[in-house]
Amino acid sequence: MSTINILLIDDHTLFRTGLRFLLSQIENFNVIGEATDGLMGIKLAEQLRPDVVLLDLDMPTMSGREALPQLLISQPNLAILILTVSESSDDLMECMRLGARGFLLKNIDADFLVSSIYKAIDGDSVLSPEMTSKLISQLRSPTQPADDLGLSTLTQREKETLQFLAKGASNKGIARAMNIAESTVKVHVQNILRKLELHSRVQAAIFAVEHEIDKD
Repeated sequence: MSTINILLIDDHTLFRTGLRFLLSQIENFNVIGEATDGLMGIKLAEQLRPDVVLLDLDMPTMSGREALPQLLISQPNLAILILTVSESSDDLMECMRLGARGFLLKNIDADFLVSSIYKAIDGDSVLSPEMTSKLISQLRSPTQPADDLGLSTLTQREKETLQFLAKGASNKGIARAMNIAESTVKVHVQNILRKLELHSRVQAAIFAVEHEIDKD
């Protein structure tokens, strides 16, 4: 497996030091830089072009919330994982809507973090177990009025795939249900994200539920 270059953005020096040490133990992980706030992180990301960013939310100068969309401007496919102490469902929804590939609490164990990084690189979205129920609860709130927002550009197969994404199905599960190859599902997901100008599967799922596509 090729090297995965990782950028750490967190204002706590001790936490970053421990995180760097942990990730350095993984054979194909390479921590290429550290930043103490969002502004510095954006500059480093532009210089270093990481594959993954581990981003804290609450930092001085520029928060992770402010940095997240700007990081994705120059690298739309960048895998950004929020790593935070915040268990706020509002923070969760905001970050996933903005394009984070995952929302992880800092109390997760090392194995979960490592597996989350691999999943994010593969295009999947990841959440700490405690946050999953909060996401579901938020998605059950009243939906926004449906409008076009690129929906008319989706093929019928892509709309079907979007319905499965709203249910949290994996690529393998979608392939089985639709009787198509898993590689074809990946193409459908990529097309959905591109056409709807989204960055992650969770964003797509949120979009589908908010616009009642999951009920079609």
